[in-house]
Amino acid sequence: MSPVGPVAPGHPATAADPIDWDFCYTLEKGLLGDMIDRYFRATIIGAEKLPEKGPLIVAPNHSGNAFPHDAVVLDGLLWRHSGGTKAGKFRSVYTPQLAAVWWMRFYGIDNWWRRGGGVDMTFGNYDKLLERGDRIIYYPEGVPGIGKGFLKRYQLQHYHSSFVVLADKHDTPIYPVAVVNAEWVNPTSVTFPWLNDFFRRTVGLPFFPVPTVFLAALFPFVFYLAFPCRMVFVVGDAVDVRALLREEMEPGEETPSREALVRVAERVRQVSQANLNAAVAAHGRKPWDLVGLAKSLWKVRGRIFRSTPLGWPYAFLQFARDRERPPARSFVHRWLRDLDIMFYYLPLGWIGLALMRVLRKPPYGYRGLTEEERIEREGAFRWTLDTRPLPDRESSFGGG
Repeated sequence: MSPVGPVAPGHPATAADPIDWDFCYTLEKGLLGDMIDRYFRATIIGAEKLPEKGPLIVAPNHSGNAFPHDAVVLDGLLWRHSGGTKAGKFRSVYTPQLAAVWWMRFYGIDNWWRRGGGVDMTFGNYDKLLERGDRIIYYPEGVPGIGKGFLKRYQLQHYHSSFVVLADKHDTPIYPVAVVNAEWVNPTSVTFPWLNDFFRRTVGLPFFPVPTVFLAALFPFVFYLAFPCRMVFVVGDAVDVRALLREEMEPGEETPSREALVRVAERVRQVSQANLNAAVAAHGRKPWDLVGLAKSLWKVRGRIFRSTPLGWPYAFLQFARDRERPPARSFVHRWLRDLDIMFYYLPLGWIGLALMRVLRKPPYGYRGLTEEERIEREGAFRWTLDTRPLPDRESSFGGG
């Protein structure tokens, strides 16, 4: 849980939440809803096991070698199951690299992860969210889970023990979630740990899939490419971390040792692996189901372009920009003012995208902004709840 990126440039005088509720509601009913229902045809099984109130930890496996589409989809499904209320929104904790590096935000949309309810994953932030009573989505594999590559699909990577410490401190149950078929979001490449580590330290890219990354370097669109896998999320039974720690602690110990914490983290990983194996056997036989995809997209045939990865650069960026600009004067004007989006499809388009961010004013770029204003708008800083606290849940949602 090491910090990444500059510390936030100042902080508000009072507690505030960066989540953009109108942004979330509109996305879920429109673009994100189509992504979930029509393209990925996602379902969640066993969500009724989750308590309506926290603190609690939902712990899914990550899909290797791909942009974290599975995390976006799961967040949306859990929110739906909770009735789509503000109090029912889960908070995701994510590696700060996703906020600090602009291309790790969905099509570079400013502050994408935080506007959707995410919180930078530091030990202190995690602690405060549980203390606040939040229900949290946490990926115990971390970045190695994304970067493990297709050849290691469904093989859970090492679990860090930090979440065991916090689950014990707050007496928080952990609900493993088996994510099935999302490994097929991008099955075209393999990764190497040493190569992942090098690019993570040098350019902020959390994984380096070969050979896909070379094609993505030419065409930015490929970096966010998602094959139409049929995502299934299976919620397992709660794991009682305190009970596991009591079994692992030596007689007479009052606080768990480092070794006991590591053993419990491994036991949770083993439970999650067993759940995942069973879920794959039950739901993983047709990861793409192209016939089902065709039937699903036929139902939205009037908006197929925006419902598939081919149209996502235009659809999502126009959605974000339209929230900050007047309506287009004509059909031609609507396309001309977003002509820079074409760089996602052009050879070496990253150069054009970077130039447009420098040369154009908001909401297209950052011309005219000070460095501090740009960082603030982009969200390219490390957010800590010590410097930018969230309101307590009682004042935000009436205790819900």
